[in-house]
Amino acid sequence: MKRLPPGIQSFPELRNGDYLYVDKTEAIHRLITSGKSFFLARPRRFGKSLLLSTIAAMSAAALACPAAAEAAAPAPAATSASAAPARAATWQNGLVPATVPAAAKLDAAQILADVRRVADWQLANLPKPDRRRPTGIDWTFAAFYAGDMALAAAVPDAAKYRDALRVVGKRHKWGPAPRANSRYHADDHAIFQSYIELARLENNPDAAAGAAKYFDWLLANPPANPENLDWKKEGWKVTDKWAWCDALFMAPPSLARLSEFTGDRRYLDYMNNRWWHTTDFLYDKEEHLYYRDSRYFGKKEANGKKIFWGRGNGWVIAGIARVLESMPADYPARPRYIQLFREMSAKLVSLQSADGCWRSSLLDPASYPAPETSSTGFNTYALAWGVNNGLLEKDAYWPAVEKGWRGLLTHVDAAGKLGSCQPIGADPRKIKPTDTDLYGSGAFLLAGIEIRKAVLRAQGKK
Repeated sequence: MKRLPPGIQSFPELRNGDYLYVDKTEAIHRLITSGKSFFLARPRRFGKSLLLSTIAAMSAAALACPAAAEAAAPAPAATSASAAPARAATWQNGLVPATVPAAAKLDAAQILADVRRVADWQLANLPKPDRRRPTGIDWTFAAFYAGDMALAAAVPDAAKYRDALRVVGKRHKWGPAPRANSRYHADDHAIFQSYIELARLENNPDAAAGAAKYFDWLLANPPANPENLDWKKEGWKVTDKWAWCDALFMAPPSLARLSEFTGDRRYLDYMNNRWWHTTDFLYDKEEHLYYRDSRYFGKKEANGKKIFWGRGNGWVIAGIARVLESMPADYPARPRYIQLFREMSAKLVSLQSADGCWRSSLLDPASYPAPETSSTGFNTYALAWGVNNGLLEKDAYWPAVEKGWRGLLTHVDAAGKLGSCQPIGADPRKIKPTDTDLYGSGAFLLAGIEIRKAVLRAQGKK
C-alpha cells in the first residue's frame, strides 16, 4: 500500500516519493482554461500549496515538451466518471505524460559534442580580470577547470583543455589565488584539485608541488578555534574555517587528491577532521540538506520552510563525490561519507522539478520558479557518479540523471553558452535565462563526462 503524504506540499516530492495521490489533472485543466484569475481562500490545510505546486509542475512539463501538454489535456467531450482514471494513467510521476514518445537514448558521441561545445565557448569567453576575480584562478575559475580537466582526461585530443590550465598554473607558480588577509580561505584552495589532476595526467609532479607546499604550511599552522563556525560570533574571520557549505567543494577534494597523489594520509586526515566539524554544524539531519552557513539558522522561506540553497547543496554533494573518488576503500571514515552521500541523493532526487532542473530554493521552488543550471549540473554529476561507482541503485537514480542532463541541454544555446545560472551569491535568488558563469559550465562538464562514462560502459566501451 502506498504511503499517506501528510504535510507534503511539493508535487514532485509527492509523486517521486510514491505517495498516495488523488489525480487532479482534469480539474486543473478546467481551472486553467475557464478563467483568468482565482483567489485561493480558506480553509487551512486544504491543499492550496500542493495545488499550486501541481500547476507549476504541469506548466514546466508543457514548457519542456509542448506536445506532452497537448497530449495530457482532457478532451472537452470526455466528462464521464470513467474517463478521468484513464487520463490519470497517462501520467508518470505526475510530470510528463506517458503518451509522448520517450526521448532518444543518450548517445556518447552526442554527449561529448555537447560537452565540447560548452567547454569551447567558455574557454573563448573567460571573464576578464576585475575586482571580484582578479587572478584567473579563484573559485569560479577553479570550478570550471574541474570540469575542464574531467574533459581533458576523457579524450585523446585534449591539448587545448590542458593548455588552458597550464598557462595560468605556471603564471602563478602552481600556487593559489593570493588573498591579502588570509591564507586559510577554502575558496582559494579549490584550484589545487585541477593542478593535481593535471600533474596526474601528465606525470608532472611540479604541477602538484604548490599544493603540497601550501597544505604542509596549513597542517603546521591550523586556524584558531576550528570548532567555532558561527558567523555571528566570529564575523568574517570565520572564513578562515570551513564555515559555509560551499567550502566542502573547494578545499576537501584538493586535500583528498593530494593525499592520493602523494600517498601521504596526513592531508586526508586533516580534511576528514575539518569535514565533520562543518557537517555537524551545518547539516540538517531531518531534511538531509545543508544550511549555507549559520546566518540562515532559523530563517524561513515565504512558504514557511527552512532556507536551503540549491547551489550550496550542489557544491556539497559534488564535493562528497570528489572526495570519495580519491579516498582509499579502507579509510575508516569512508562509510560515513557514503551514508551522507546516499541521504543527500535521496533528498535531492525528491526535489527535482518536472523539467529535470533544480531550483534556487530547494524547499520553496514556487518563490523561485526559474530553473537553475549550476545546482542542476552539480547534482546530476554527483548522482551519475554515485550510480557509476555502485553507491546508488541505477534503477532508482538513473532516470533523475537523464532528466537532469536533458534539462541542462535546454539551457545551452547553439554557440555553447549555458544560461539560467544563478550569479555569485549565498542564498536563493531570482535568475534570468541569460545569466551565465564559469562554475555553471564546470558543473555541466563534470555531469556530461560522468554520464558519458555510463553510456560507454553500457555499450561495452571504455
